[in-house]
Parts: sequence; structure tokens; C-alpha cells
Amino acid sequence: QVKLVESGGGLVQAGGSLRLSCAAAGRTFNTYTMGWFRQAPGKEREFVSAISWSGRNTAYADSVKGRFAISRDNAKNTVYLQMNSLKSEDTDVYYCAAGPRYTEIVATTSDRYNYWGQGTQVTVSS
Repeated sequence: QVKLVESGGGLVQAGGSLRLSCAAAGRTFNTYTMGWFRQAPGKEREFVSAISWSGRNTAYADSVKGRFAISRDNAKNTVYLQMNSLKSEDTDVYYCAAGPRYTEIVATTSDRYNYWGQGTQVTVSS
């Protein structure tokens, strides 16, 4: 089992930046694909980005490519999401998730992820 705790959300003006962090409890963090998803009230959870267990492979939703960057520090059991050039449509609750293990193929659908954090609110004012 992996326990995930997100932090770093908040209120930012359009064009600004935020960095989300997701700290994992457990010794096996470095075996998991890690992903970020987001969800607005009444909407389905949406894929944002993911990174393979080694960190060599990443994937991004088209809506965030070129603006967001995912990274991980396996020594610190932490995955990050650097969000730049934020837009009002990026306003959502952002969730960290742990998915498939021991693979460089990066999963982009929520059904592939077994462990989820509680979410952190990101609000972008225009």
C-alpha cells in the first residue's frame, strides 16, 4: 500500500506558476508509475501528466504540454508537478496517484492507478 499526500496548491493569477508536490509513504515508491490528474465538480477526473518509475519517460495531456513539467525524486519519495503559464481553465482539484509498477510504459487513464491522494485545490484567477 502507498499513502500519498499532495501539497502546494493555492490561489494564483493567470500567467503565474505553482509547484505541486506529492509525498509518498512506503519503501516501494520508486517502483510505481506516478501520475497527476485533476477534477472539477461534476466532471470526470482528467489525466494531466505521468512519469515512469525510473523517471525516463513522461506523458502530458495536450492541454498542458509546454506549460507543465513532471519530475520525481525517488530518494525523497516525492513527485512534483511544475505548472507555469497557468490559465483559468487549469482551476481544479489536483490528485496524485500511484499506478503500474516496474514499467516504462506510462499509463494515462485513471483506471490504471490504484492509490490516490486526497487532492489539493488549484485556483487560477483571471
